[in-house]
Amino acid sequence: MNKKTSQLNVPSPSTSIASQAISCDLSTSIEQKGVIASPESLIPAVPDVMSDLLADKRSPNTRKAYAKDLKDFFKSLNAGELTPQLVEQFLQLDRFSATSLVLKYKHQLRERGLKDATINRRLSAIKSLVAYAYKVGKCSWTLAEIIKSEKVTPYRDTTGISCQDFRKMLAIPDRNVVKGKRDYAILRLFWDNALRRGEIASCRISDVDWQRVTLAILGKGQGQQQEIIKLSPPTIEALKDWLFCRAPVEETEPLFISLSRPSYGLPLTGDGFYQVVRDIAQRAGIEKLMSPHRVRHSSITAALDATGGDVRRVQQLSRHCDLNTLIVYDDNRRQLQGEVTSLLADLID
Repeated sequence: MNKKTSQLNVPSPSTSIASQAISCDLSTSIEQKGVIASPESLIPAVPDVMSDLLADKRSPNTRKAYAKDLKDFFKSLNAGELTPQLVEQFLQLDRFSATSLVLKYKHQLRERGLKDATINRRLSAIKSLVAYAYKVGKCSWTLAEIIKSEKVTPYRDTTGISCQDFRKMLAIPDRNVVKGKRDYAILRLFWDNALRRGEIASCRISDVDWQRVTLAILGKGQGQQQEIIKLSPPTIEALKDWLFCRAPVEETEPLFISLSRPSYGLPLTGDGFYQVVRDIAQRAGIEKLMSPHRVRHSSITAALDATGGDVRRVQQLSRHCDLNTLIVYDDNRRQLQGEVTSLLADLID
């Protein structure tokens, strides 16, 4: 049954040693455990624990990241194509054998030169898989207290760019053409509301309330629970300008679409938003490699400057669950370490 949509009246505008060891150990562990390696011999078919884990994750981005990380782990085992049977074989190992495999995988990640944050994310995916299997009775052990994460300093650089530099970016889109109208509206949303690209990418036209001047977004970690955010007058005007040139449109259509020939009319993807921001920044002569999240850093830092470091007010903009995250932004903004270093130097000069 087709769902009828109403037309929207848009307001007019104003290969390593560790890898070899892992492969060998998996084969040895499976033989010692008595698990038959051939998928065809596993009758009846085993439950797909990995798919169940991914389905349990609310965020599409989280599901995508976990699927990628788990695929990398099982690929590193050189045990063949990733199947439910292979996952089941791993989960049926004893804790010592499984822990040994994961620790060697961790060493392999280091050999590959991956960042600590990436290593932690991949280990987290494995631990989540095991924890879920343990919860549903498919595994008799966990890795929570065994596999330790790498120590990472979060938000090392949160400074972004200055307001002056962002003004240069805003001046780049040609607002007399469709693409320029779209790109300008995207920049306004990123800056004025410090939004994440996934939050904008999931928006549809119906999420804009023109009377209340608000936008309903799917915030990070909120599942399908929408948050209502207030839009600035320049942003609402930019959205009207963009949508007016697309009219007639349906309320169920994406707020932002691709304008390139191969994918015209399809939702603009996260990568698409990244490309828009990066290209505009380069054309504006911004030396720092820009991304949607770097614009978010810039916006939050500018908000802290404008409010005198009022982290509780700015938290309403950034929507960080943990206030300590904003304190890191504030510390980076004020460069407290440098100030104290200067004070110490003055004491002995």
